[in-house]
Amino acid sequence: MTIIMIILAVLGGATLSIQAAVNGQLGSKVGVFKCAFLTFSVGALVTGLLIFFFEPAHRLSLLDVPKWQLVGALFGVPYIVIMVLAVQRIGTAVATVAVIFGQLTMSLLIDNFGWLGNASIPFSTSRLGAIVCLGIALIFIYSSSKPARASADRQAQG
Repeated sequence: MTIIMIILAVLGGATLSIQAAVNGQLGSKVGVFKCAFLTFSVGALVTGLLIFFFEPAHRLSLLDVPKWQLVGALFGVPYIVIMVLAVQRIGTAVATVAVIFGQLTMSLLIDNFGWLGNASIPFSTSRLGAIVCLGIALIFIYSSSKPARASADRQAQG
């Protein structure tokens, strides 16, 4: 089951990259906030249908959980807006790796300190190595995309 969850997480990451690329293009044509609104509106509609048809009954409702847990819903907004802006300027690969770098860094802190009610998973040298490797990957991907961005900028001006 763990392998299936890892594969699903990788597929989820792949869909986020596709979403970022599509939203970057859409946002440049209709505006960042209209693009974000469309993303959340369609997402709410699809999720509502999934809840209606597939969500099993739960002991608690959204109104019964600790109120701080509802704040998590707000964190998708900055992600979408930032990605729509970033992809237009630095490309999908750099923006995605930068997001993953931020996700990994914060995830390791959450794990290490057991923040937000999560189990504590201690920081280790292999986890530090993962952050360093991803940071190096970000530098390589960013630096290798500079010539392509400069060429695209010249073509857009000429």
